[in-house]
Amino acid sequence: QVQLVESGGGLVQPGGSLRLSCAASGLTFSSYIMSWYRQAPGKERELVASISSTGVITNYAISVKGRFTISRDNAKNMVYLQMNSLKPEDTAVYYCKAKRLTNDYWGQGTQVTVSS
Repeated sequence: QVQLVESGGGLVQPGGSLRLSCAASGLTFSSYIMSWYRQAPGKERELVASISSTGVITNYAISVKGRFTISRDNAKNMVYLQMNSLKPEDTAVYYCKAKRLTNDYWGQGTQVTVSS
């Protein structure tokens, strides 16, 4: 059974930082493209960042480029999202996703709130 468990969300002031983690189990982690998505209230879920199976290739939404960094540790079955210079518009539930061919798996999400 595939499980993705996110952690690290919380309340942070504008300009602050958070590091999200996603622990994966039940899959050959190193074969999967990993991504972080987010969904704000009343908005559609959007892609934030993705990382190739080897970690060599990364992609970012324009809105987070230069502020967020995605990384992975295939030995630990973990993917991370380092978020710096956070803005109120980054407030959302953040989801981890694993994708390989036609298989998509999602975590349950972790809330990030940026507010003073």
